[in-house]
Amino acid sequence: MQSLNQLEKIAQNNIIDIYYGDETQINEEGYVPYGWQFPHEKVSTPVQKGVSINCLGFITRDNRFVYKTTQKKIDADFVLEQIENFSWTISKPTILVIDNAPVHRAKKIKERIPFWSERGLTIFYLPTYSPQLNIAEILWNQLKYYWLKPKDYETADTLLLNVSLALAAIGNTLKINFSEFKNRSN
Repeated sequence: MQSLNQLEKIAQNNIIDIYYGDETQINEEGYVPYGWQFPHEKVSTPVQKGVSINCLGFITRDNRFVYKTTQKKIDADFVLEQIENFSWTISKPTILVIDNAPVHRAKKIKERIPFWSERGLTIFYLPTYSPQLNIAEILWNQLKYYWLKPKDYETADTLLLNVSLALAAIGNTLKINFSEFKNRSN
Protein backbone atom coordinates (compact mmCIF):
# COMPACT_ATOMS: atom_id res chain seq x y z
CA MET A 1 0.00 0.00 0.00
CA GLN A 2 1.28 3.43 -0.84
CA SER A 3 1.90 5.95 1.90
CA LEU A 4 -0.33 8.96 2.28
CA ASN A 5 2.55 11.20 1.23
CA GLN A 6 2.95 9.28 -2.04
CA LEU A 7 -0.79 9.47 -2.69
CA GLU A 8 -0.74 13.23 -2.07
CA LYS A 9 1.96 13.60 -4.75
CA ILE A 10 -0.15 11.63 -7.22
CA ALA A 11 -3.16 13.82 -6.37
CA GLN A 12 -1.13 16.97 -7.05
CA ASN A 13 -0.82 15.75 -10.64
CA ASN A 14 -4.63 15.53 -10.83
CA ILE A 15 -4.54 11.76 -11.38
CA ILE A 16 -6.57 10.92 -8.27
CA ASP A 17 -8.66 12.78 -5.72
CA ILE A 18 -8.04 12.50 -2.00
CA TYR A 19 -10.81 13.31 0.45
CA TYR A 20 -10.28 13.30 4.20
CA GLY A 21 -13.25 12.20 6.26
CA ASP A 22 -14.23 12.64 9.85
CA GLU A 23 -17.18 13.50 12.02
CA THR A 24 -17.77 16.14 14.65
CA GLN A 25 -20.45 17.23 17.07
CA ILE A 26 -21.56 20.79 17.68
CA ASN A 27 -23.97 21.41 20.51
CA GLU A 28 -25.56 24.19 22.51
CA GLU A 29 -23.04 23.70 25.28
CA GLY A 30 -20.70 25.74 23.10
CA TYR A 31 -17.07 25.29 22.29
CA VAL A 32 -14.72 27.12 24.62
CA PRO A 33 -11.38 25.33 24.74
CA TYR A 34 -9.77 28.14 26.73
CA GLY A 35 -10.24 31.80 27.55
CA TRP A 36 -8.92 34.67 29.59
CA GLN A 37 -10.27 37.84 31.10
CA PHE A 38 -9.06 40.88 33.00
CA PRO A 39 -9.27 40.80 36.80
CA HIS A 40 -12.78 41.67 38.01
CA GLU A 41 -14.15 41.44 34.45
CA LYS A 42 -17.23 39.25 34.07
CA VAL A 43 -17.20 37.25 30.87
CA SER A 44 -19.67 34.56 30.00
CA THR A 45 -20.80 32.48 27.10
CA PRO A 46 -24.42 31.38 27.28
CA VAL A 47 -24.61 27.61 27.14
CA GLN A 48 -27.28 25.05 27.68
CA LYS A 49 -27.81 21.38 27.17
CA GLY A 50 -29.97 20.81 24.21
CA VAL A 51 -29.55 20.49 20.50
CA SER A 52 -26.58 18.61 19.09
CA ILE A 53 -25.63 18.63 15.43
CA ASN A 54 -23.50 15.75 14.24
CA CYS A 55 -21.71 16.10 10.95
CA LEU A 56 -19.82 13.65 8.77
CA GLY A 57 -17.71 15.49 6.22
CA PHE A 58 -15.23 14.72 3.46
CA ILE A 59 -12.86 17.50 2.37
CA THR A 60 -10.00 17.87 -0.12
CA ARG A 61 -6.96 20.09 0.16
CA ASP A 62 -8.56 22.40 -2.41
CA ASN A 63 -11.69 22.75 -0.23
CA ARG A 64 -14.12 20.53 -2.12
CA PHE A 65 -16.45 19.51 0.67
CA VAL A 66 -19.18 16.90 0.96
CA TYR A 67 -21.12 16.58 4.19
CA LYS A 68 -24.26 15.37 5.87
CA THR A 69 -25.65 16.45 9.22
CA THR A 70 -27.98 14.70 11.62
CA GLN A 71 -29.26 15.26 15.12
CA LYS A 72 -29.01 11.53 15.72
CA LYS A 73 -25.86 9.69 16.75
CA ILE A 74 -23.48 8.95 13.89
CA ASP A 75 -23.30 5.18 13.68
CA ALA A 76 -21.99 2.66 11.16
CA ASP A 77 -25.28 2.74 9.22
CA PHE A 78 -25.01 6.52 8.78
CA VAL A 79 -21.35 6.31 7.74
CA LEU A 80 -22.12 3.48 5.33
CA GLU A 81 -24.95 5.45 3.71
CA GLN A 82 -22.81 8.56 3.28
CA ILE A 83 -19.83 6.70 1.80
CA GLU A 84 -22.21 4.80 -0.46
CA ASN A 85 -23.76 8.06 -1.71
CA PHE A 86 -20.32 9.60 -2.12
CA SER A 87 -19.07 6.60 -4.12
CA TRP A 88 -21.66 7.35 -6.83
CA THR A 89 -20.46 10.95 -7.24
CA ILE A 90 -16.77 10.43 -7.98
CA SER A 91 -15.48 10.93 -11.51
CA LYS A 92 -11.93 9.58 -11.14
CA PRO A 93 -10.05 7.27 -8.80
CA THR A 94 -10.60 8.62 -5.31
CA ILE A 95 -9.05 7.88 -1.93
CA LEU A 96 -11.12 8.46 1.19
CA VAL A 97 -8.82 8.85 4.19
CA ILE A 98 -10.49 8.03 7.50
CA ASP A 99 -9.37 7.12 10.99
CA ASN A 100 -9.85 3.86 12.86
CA ALA A 101 -13.01 4.83 14.73
CA PRO A 102 -15.22 1.80 15.41
CA VAL A 103 -17.95 3.17 13.10
CA HIS A 104 -15.40 3.31 10.27
CA ARG A 105 -14.21 -0.26 10.84
CA ALA A 106 -17.59 -1.87 11.35
CA LYS A 107 -18.17 -5.16 9.57
CA LYS A 108 -20.81 -3.64 7.28
CA ILE A 109 -18.35 -0.93 6.18
CA LYS A 110 -15.60 -3.44 5.46
CA GLU A 111 -18.01 -5.60 3.49
CA ARG A 112 -18.77 -2.69 1.12
CA ILE A 113 -15.11 -1.82 0.41
CA PRO A 114 -14.84 -4.17 -2.63
CA PHE A 115 -17.96 -2.62 -4.19
CA TRP A 116 -16.68 0.91 -3.63
CA SER A 117 -13.34 -0.13 -5.07
CA GLU A 118 -15.09 -1.25 -8.28
CA ARG A 119 -16.48 2.31 -8.53
CA GLY A 120 -13.01 3.80 -8.05
CA LEU A 121 -13.23 4.62 -4.34
CA THR A 122 -10.47 3.32 -2.08
CA ILE A 123 -10.72 3.54 1.69
CA PHE A 124 -7.39 4.46 3.31
CA TYR A 125 -7.29 3.90 7.05
CA LEU A 126 -4.91 6.13 8.96
CA PRO A 127 -2.58 4.59 11.52
CA THR A 128 -4.04 4.41 15.01
CA TYR A 129 -3.77 7.60 17.06
CA SER A 130 -2.75 9.89 14.20
CA PRO A 131 -5.35 12.67 13.96
CA GLN A 132 -2.57 15.02 12.83
CA LEU A 133 -2.65 13.24 9.45
CA ASN A 134 -6.31 14.03 8.83
CA ILE A 135 -6.97 17.53 7.47
CA ALA A 136 -10.64 17.13 8.38
CA GLU A 137 -9.49 17.76 11.95
CA ILE A 138 -8.32 21.22 10.83
CA LEU A 139 -11.71 21.80 9.22
CA TRP A 140 -13.57 21.08 12.46
CA ASN A 141 -11.15 23.29 14.39
CA GLN A 142 -11.77 26.19 11.98
CA LEU A 143 -15.52 25.68 12.17
CA LYS A 144 -15.65 25.66 15.97
CA TYR A 145 -12.92 28.22 16.75
CA TYR A 146 -13.37 30.79 14.00
CA TRP A 147 -16.46 30.41 11.86
CA LEU A 148 -19.03 29.92 14.61
CA LYS A 149 -19.35 32.81 17.03
CA PRO A 150 -20.51 32.75 20.68
CA LYS A 151 -23.84 34.34 19.69
CA ASP A 152 -24.48 31.39 17.36
CA TYR A 153 -24.94 29.17 20.43
CA GLU A 154 -27.66 31.31 22.05
CA THR A 155 -30.60 29.20 20.90
CA ALA A 156 -31.15 25.91 19.13
CA ASP A 157 -32.48 27.80 16.11
CA THR A 158 -29.48 30.13 15.82
CA LEU A 159 -27.10 27.20 16.23
CA LEU A 160 -28.84 25.09 13.58
CA LEU A 161 -28.98 28.03 11.19
CA ASN A 162 -25.37 29.15 11.61
CA VAL A 163 -23.92 25.65 11.47
CA SER A 164 -25.90 25.04 8.27
CA LEU A 165 -24.73 28.34 6.76
CA ALA A 166 -21.09 27.68 7.67
CA LEU A 167 -21.09 24.13 6.31
CA ALA A 168 -22.73 25.27 3.06
CA ALA A 169 -20.12 28.04 2.67
CA ILE A 170 -17.10 25.74 2.97
CA GLY A 171 -15.29 25.72 -0.35
CA ASN A 172 -17.11 28.87 -1.46
CA THR A 173 -16.79 31.83 0.89
CA LEU A 174 -15.13 29.85 3.69
CA LYS A 175 -11.85 28.26 2.70
CA ILE A 176 -8.87 26.78 4.47
CA ASN A 177 -5.37 27.27 3.15
CA PHE A 178 -4.00 23.91 4.24
CA SER A 179 -0.49 24.95 3.21
CA GLU A 180 -0.51 27.28 6.22
CA PHE A 181 -0.61 24.22 8.39
CA LYS A 182 2.42 22.01 8.72
CA ASN A 183 2.41 19.22 6.15
CA ARG A 184 0.93 16.43 8.21
CA SER A 185 1.24 13.58 5.70
CA ASN A 186 3.60 10.72 6.45
